[in-house]
Amino acid sequence: MSKGIEPLTIEKAVSCLLSAINLYRKERTSTNQSHQARLVTFSQQVQPTDIPQWLASQTIYPRLFWMNREQDYSVAGIGIADTIAFEGSGNNSESFRKFGLSVAGKKPDTRYFGGFRFNNSETQDAVWEKFSSFSFVLPLVQLAFENKTYTLSCNLWLAPGDHLHAKISEITDMLDRIVVSTDHSAIKLPELRNISYNPDEKSWIEQCQKAIQTFENDEMDKIMLARQTVLEFSDSFSPLYFLLNYPYPQNAIYRFYFEPAENHAFFSFSPERLYRREGNMLLTEALAGTCSKESINGDDNNASETLLNSEKDIREHNFVREMIYNELLKICSDIDMDDKVQVLQLHRLAHLYTRCTATLKPEFEHDNDVLSLLHPTPAVGGVPKAPAMEHIMELEPFSRGWYAAPVGWVSRDASEFCVAIRSALINGRFAYLYSGAGLVKGSDPFSEWEEVEQKIGDILAITRQEA
Repeated sequence: MSKGIEPLTIEKAVSCLLSAINLYRKERTSTNQSHQARLVTFSQQVQPTDIPQWLASQTIYPRLFWMNREQDYSVAGIGIADTIAFEGSGNNSESFRKFGLSVAGKKPDTRYFGGFRFNNSETQDAVWEKFSSFSFVLPLVQLAFENKTYTLSCNLWLAPGDHLHAKISEITDMLDRIVVSTDHSAIKLPELRNISYNPDEKSWIEQCQKAIQTFENDEMDKIMLARQTVLEFSDSFSPLYFLLNYPYPQNAIYRFYFEPAENHAFFSFSPERLYRREGNMLLTEALAGTCSKESINGDDNNASETLLNSEKDIREHNFVREMIYNELLKICSDIDMDDKVQVLQLHRLAHLYTRCTATLKPEFEHDNDVLSLLHPTPAVGGVPKAPAMEHIMELEPFSRGWYAAPVGWVSRDASEFCVAIRSALINGRFAYLYSGAGLVKGSDPFSEWEEVEQKIGDILAITRQEA
């Protein structure tokens, strides 16, 4: 609502926002009670700022962060102006339907940030108690980078019956609490006391063998099984340490962080796009097939050659590619799946991926339809989808929570979701790291155990920075 020509410091921007909000309050002294829902956003362009560092200075919850894979859009948010959330259980399709109904009532270009559970039919472990079936937040205050511009904004959301002055006081109180300093040398990890695995290696081998047996019985073509690595620290700590100290800043990954309460957070450093939607235009991809550069003692070229000549990885990738194409036929026209399989290069790993663009049919131009169709992808679920979900619940000794689920942002007009792999849940002094491996006929459980270990390498590397 207020946008200056010259970018300001954060401190001056906060002052300008307070002035604009107070002026808005004076102009509406006769209309204290809201009779219809409305959103008013106050914005000020600011000087370039390290957004994660800014977020780490703030002590208002929830705290959230999102950066896309291209690194040309990022946002940090604190507090809640409005939410889209659901606490209940049930199947995923019903959750997505409720989500779609909630989004339909919002302003077309207003972005909410959050995530879903992987399987809302699954009984949730206690460690996930602060993470709803789905929870998306319109931050009360946010700092964003988009179109090469940094902007500090605050959102005044008025639901019917809300009192304007009370809501404005809430925003001004929060703006008064904004911390400008970005010195976080005091944020450290406490002593790492123990590392354990759930399942352990012996149980992992047994579970993989049970899964492989379903291929022999022609029940399944592919399934992804996951492992939980539990890090026990001597004390609780700020989960933002992991976001601040990610060791490979040039990696082509999404960065997602959601901290609903102090020292309780879920974050993901994911290479996998679920989809990006702009109106009725859809961009998605197949990503499956992995090579560890450390295990082959090679560079990007060696990893590409290994993957493109691996019968097992090509077969795994084709399962994902073909299923996505066939699923999109139900809701899309003009599907363009790239003929050529490409290799996505990361610091430690390389993955096979194929891009796909499509046009949503008019009756399916809603995120709930796309989510129901694409989640879970074969890369994190399996083929066929429904039996894979059942086998995952039977075989894995933990609930996935938000791991491997869609996380990102949504508005009525557009959205972007990644698949929350390479992720961790921080709960007090415990960190639960999640990673998985895609099993197909011919998979070796011992090799898959090593692959799972490689996939959490980036997060484990952050814990070793303390040494």
